[in-house]
This record gives sequence, C-alpha cells and structure tokens, in this order.
Amino acid sequence: MTALHDLTAAEQRRALRAREVSARELTAHYLDRIDRLADPLGAFVTVVPEAALAEADRADALLAAGEGGALTGLPLGIKDLQATAGITLTAGSAALVDIVPPRDSWTVGLLRQAGAVIVGKTSTAELGSTCYTESEVTGHAAVTPYDTERYSSGSSSGAATAVAAGLLPFAHGSDSAGSVRTPAATCNLVGVKPSRGLVSIAPASTFMAMGTEGPLARTVEDAAMLLDVMARPWPGDLYGWTLDESLTAHITRELDRPLTIGMWTQTGLAGTEEDADVSGAVRRTAQVLRDAGHDVREISIPACLDDGVADALRIWMTCAVATSASMMVPPERYGDYTALTQFLLGQAQKLSASDVMVAQARLAAYASAFLTAFEHIDVAVTPVTAAPPVTRGHFLAEGSASVLDRMLAWSCPTPWANFTGQPAIALPAGFTADGLPLSAQLVGRPRTDALLLRLARQVEAAQGWHSIHPAVWNE
Repeated sequence: MTALHDLTAAEQRRALRAREVSARELTAHYLDRIDRLADPLGAFVTVVPEAALAEADRADALLAAGEGGALTGLPLGIKDLQATAGITLTAGSAALVDIVPPRDSWTVGLLRQAGAVIVGKTSTAELGSTCYTESEVTGHAAVTPYDTERYSSGSSSGAATAVAAGLLPFAHGSDSAGSVRTPAATCNLVGVKPSRGLVSIAPASTFMAMGTEGPLARTVEDAAMLLDVMARPWPGDLYGWTLDESLTAHITRELDRPLTIGMWTQTGLAGTEEDADVSGAVRRTAQVLRDAGHDVREISIPACLDDGVADALRIWMTCAVATSASMMVPPERYGDYTALTQFLLGQAQKLSASDVMVAQARLAAYASAFLTAFEHIDVAVTPVTAAPPVTRGHFLAEGSASVLDRMLAWSCPTPWANFTGQPAIALPAGFTADGLPLSAQLVGRPRTDALLLRLARQVEAAQGWHSIHPAVWNE
C-alpha cells in the first residue's frame, strides 16, 4: 500500500491540487512520523505542530478556491541557520537558544509566500561550521538513516536526514563549502548548490559570497520545484540574477546537443588517496552520460588543494566561524560555545589582516584556475566526498586542533565550486557492499543551472537509485 510519504513532492503537489489529499492530512502524516522517528536520527531541533496545522488549514482553503502558490500545502523544514518568524533560531548552538526572530529571512519568506507549510527547523552544526552535527541543543547527533552510527555530514545534516527518512518531502539547506551536497551524498539524495547569486543570502551580504542556499530532495524534479521558488534575488544582492524560465519546465525537455564532459576521480586535496567505492560511483555516472551520447573525457582535476591553498581554506573557515561567533554573543559568553568554536575563535585572534588578505587572494587564484579549465568542457563529473559516510566521532577523534584537517580530508571535493560560484549537484550513485550511499557530483559553468538540472535528470532516469530507501522509511 502506498503511504503519503512514498509520493514525491511533485506527486504530492498534484494530489493536493486534485483534492485527492488535504494539506492537513499530509502535514499530520509528516508530523506523526517526526514525532515517532526524528529524535534518534537527530533530524530536527524545533517542531511547531500547531502552527503547521494552522498553515495547512489555510492552504486547504486556498486550494479549495483554486488559488495558492507553487508550494501550497507542501510540508517543509527550514535549516536552523535561517531566521523563521516566530520559531526559535539556535544556529545549532546552546549559546543562542533564546533567539526568536520577528521576521523571516529573504528566502524563507519566499518559501512561505509560495504556500509551503513550515513544520519546524532542521538540525545543523554550531554556526554551520562543520561537516557533522553533534548537537548540544538537542543532545542528538544527525545521522544517515542508512547507518545510524554514521554522520549525515553537515551542516545541512538534519535536512538530509529528514528527507531520507521520509520525515519531509524535501527540505531547505545552505552550502558554503559543500553543506548541501555532502549531506545529500550520505543520504542518497539530490542536493543542489546553485550558481552564485541565483538564490539570495539576504539579509547577509559579502564580497566573497561563497555561501548560498539550496534544496535537498529525493528527485531532480522535486529539487527544481523548490529551487524555482528560492531563485529570486533581493534588490540589494551584489551578485543577483534571474532565470529565463522555470527550472521545473526546463528539465522536461531533451538536451539539444551532446555535451563535452570532463570526469575525474581525484579528491582534490594533495596527499588524500582515492576511495575505490567513490571512484566507482563517479565512473558509473560517467558511463551513463557516455551511453547517452555525451563526449566524456577523463581528465585531471584542474587545480589541486596544495599546501598553500589548503592553508588559505583553513584561514577562511576559521575566520568565517569566528566572525559569526563574535557577532552572535558578547565575549563574556564565548564559553557557551562548543570547544571547537572556542578554539577557532582563539585561532582567529592570532591572524593578521595580511594573513586574511593573502588567503583570499590564493583562493581567488585557485578559483580562476578552475574557471579557465572549464573553457573546454560543459560539465565536470567528480566525487562529492573523499570516502563514504564516516562513523560518529571521526572528526573529533584527535581533538579540536585537528578537526579542520580531518573535515577537509573527507569533504575536499566540494569547496572549489563555492570559490568559483559554479552550480553543482550531488546525485545518488549507488551503494557500498555494506549498504552505505554513494554519490557523484555534476558541476557546470557559472549560470548554467538549468542545463545542469536537465543533465542530472537524464542521469537519474537511467540509474534509478533515488527509489531506494532505508529501513526506517517503512516504520
């Protein structure tokens, strides 16, 4: 028998509009699953059942009148780094549990205006700073439903866990160095990091603009549907741009020519060895593209994270965390942060302005090397992570001083697309012999998001990994 969560988000939208199911019924179904299953998985930090059911009732009234937006009646979780009016914003930190924003962030406002029923906030690492979540707010780690002793990465960890476990049809996430794509990889999901400027990060603003927001979903169609709503720039955006047409409509069409595709299996970090399972997943995906008629060429990664660039990335990560941490609470409350955040605050204080400027220049030169290499290819097929999902405690095994190095060694295939601003998609690409999800990354030229999603849907249709679910799906 088909359960409501067996339906994709697109199928749920069609059922809502045909009045085959009500928004209240759909929302109640997910709230029940969240209540029974979410805590051991570390998926949510806050759930708002009364507010969600009230929103669902309003959605039903609109649907009955033949009105509503693109997402009317569809349940949605918001990553707990973005302000959501009336719902506690912890940013994954026990130091921030008293913050209740009076208004939505720009993107959350767009999702609400489109009719999404916000059921709560999904868990994240403290200040979104790590590729794992051990939450001091909830007391739970965010884990992949395929093996609950392994992390679902981060920092959009709760979002990925929730979608993979059937607690949400799709979810909102954000990605500054892989934080949508690596959670997707651990959970057999589609994760999209759009091109720089397609999705606003307002009210934040930065010249570097390496972070963006994006969807986590079971299918490319569902991801496109959510991204269509998110892709509207704020007037004050430094890099904002708009699509010529909806992604949801665009992906239904066939590609009008074979693409030139570069494939590599290297991790991108000097001294980090390839994993056979990860490399196999990338090669399988490349073969699907080759079979579809594309010109797939095995190439070397255009620019490797050598010691100088890796050091620059560590400086950027340290400064990003320290800046957020220092803005959120006064110095006398720094002790409320985790040991890692306190360590990074201390490291940042040792850096000079020259250190930071040199690091930025190195990252910019690194990004230019990648973009130059893309002059001759349309799309790259690469790993998403250097290895399959890792066990709990892996990143903290040698203490705070080693966390950045251990994270970078695992997540190194993703940050370069943040430096360059290119669109990138993590796609399901099979499983290890132990049943752990594998993933492959498609990366396009800047502002070719529509083409990249069309290609991703072509791969998805040929492989069908998205139809496989963990055991908790049937509970």
